[in-house]
Amino acid sequence: MRVAITGASGLIGSVLSQRLAARGDRVVHLVRRQARSSAEREWIPGAPLDPTVLDDVDAVVHLAGAGVGDKRWTAKYRRTIRRSRIDGTRTLAQAVLTLDRPVRVVSGSAVGIYGSDRGEELLTETSTAGKGFLADVVRAWEAEMRPAREAGVPVAFARTGIVLSPDGGAMERVLPLARLGLGGPLGDGQQWWPLVTLDDEVSALLWLVDHPQITGPVNIALPDPVRQGEFMALLGEELHRPAVLPAPAFALRAMLGQFADDILGSQRVRPDVLLDSGFTFASPTGETAAQWLVTRDKE
Repeated sequence: MRVAITGASGLIGSVLSQRLAARGDRVVHLVRRQARSSAEREWIPGAPLDPTVLDDVDAVVHLAGAGVGDKRWTAKYRRTIRRSRIDGTRTLAQAVLTLDRPVRVVSGSAVGIYGSDRGEELLTETSTAGKGFLADVVRAWEAEMRPAREAGVPVAFARTGIVLSPDGGAMERVLPLARLGLGGPLGDGQQWWPLVTLDDEVSALLWLVDHPQITGPVNIALPDPVRQGEFMALLGEELHRPAVLPAPAFALRAMLGQFADDILGSQRVRPDVLLDSGFTFASPTGETAAQWLVTRDKE
């Protein structure tokens, strides 16, 4: 297959590119600058895409977007988060509509659509959307693909949880604290965390590329949900460090701003669509995910 990827230089996109190439697929990176090789093609999110860019592409994996945990959520950065997702998705939706053949689309999304705090409620792909900034962003983000879906394009929304990796994302900042024995619970630690290892995240995206019959929302998170405090304790065990002292909620809000509400919230997400389709997680539990994370950190 020839697979085009946006956000290919990011944490997930870079590993996905490697895995696709390793299995023999041809990878095309859509980049927001002039192409420097035959493996790159230029695109400008929010602007019409040259129809020839996707002429020979079998699937598109759309991962581009500003990181929600990279900066404090100022009014300006909230606008950046929103526009970076909506503009690019609209561009791709319009582009695939111009093609005279079906192209598989796996569009990045997030479990943030369920809202920042759903308590003990079990959240599946059929659950209603929640409230809050991220929920609003994800609703608008996915809506940009509606014209393509209505035209019969096989679109899957990869509603990703918190991706575990020592090389980026939230764990890049949490792991150094955990190694020092400072990886205690955040807040009361009872909130459900929708975790997934980077390895399983990429495997799930590959599964979706290969199974175009799977359309609509697809949760990507541990099939055996874990509470935040429990996971940090498991991580401490793997690192042979204590994980006792909690991080006060007020301190997190001081450091992270509005994003702290999402970290302190509870999302008990279950990936029913993936499980029902036959996908198998390599790290399905909090324990195996913590083991994977620490092992990967030592490599």
